[in-house]
Amino acid sequence: MSAFEPDEAEWEARRKKRAPWGVIALVMLTGLALIRNGSGEFDEGPPQPAGAAAADTRVPGGGVTADAVRPLPYAVPDRVTIPAIQVDAPVIPVGLDADGWVAAPPPQDPNLAGWFTGAVSPGEKGTSVVVGHVDNAQGPAVFYGLGALKKGNRVEILRKDGRTAVFEVYGIEVFAKNDFPGDRVYASKGTAELRVITCGGGFSQQNGYDGNVVAFARLAEVR
Repeated sequence: MSAFEPDEAEWEARRKKRAPWGVIALVMLTGLALIRNGSGEFDEGPPQPAGAAAADTRVPGGGVTADAVRPLPYAVPDRVTIPAIQVDAPVIPVGLDADGWVAAPPPQDPNLAGWFTGAVSPGEKGTSVVVGHVDNAQGPAVFYGLGALKKGNRVEILRKDGRTAVFEVYGIEVFAKNDFPGDRVYASKGTAELRVITCGGGFSQQNGYDGNVVAFARLAEVR
């Protein structure tokens, strides 16, 4: 067991103590810790979502046409794979840091994602949240290509119970960190959903990235 992996009893205790979504949305509304860590030191910035990729909020689940899939029970995520942008990375648990920000994975490892333990686990009914850096001082990081996703792309989360929760992307957008729509992004849609989040938007040396790229996805398959 690594330093990042509490035992199952501790995970269960944490799961039962999850904050209500309204509280989490307010805490996260100020932005993610990973916003503060982007380097922006490359000739080309990360890809940004196209306007046509915005999530359709007029219908539940963003209009995903896949048959509803029964949600899974709680299980800690182990790995995230996004074939369309060549992501294959381990997932570690992250919570809130001392300042009330979501604690991003250690920036020294560019191929590492974090599951926010204040949310449901991927595949459970509700909205799970996976975060990761867009870059670090050495170059692009795990979710550098997130803004290039398109509707219909798949995000696969291998869980420690041996099951893989496969999510279908139904929207990809960038939101300003000072006007982040917490309720829209994090609130439960009544199904098993996933948000994958990294830095995005403009960049300045003083403030870092000014927004978040958010991929909206819904559980479409369990393997």
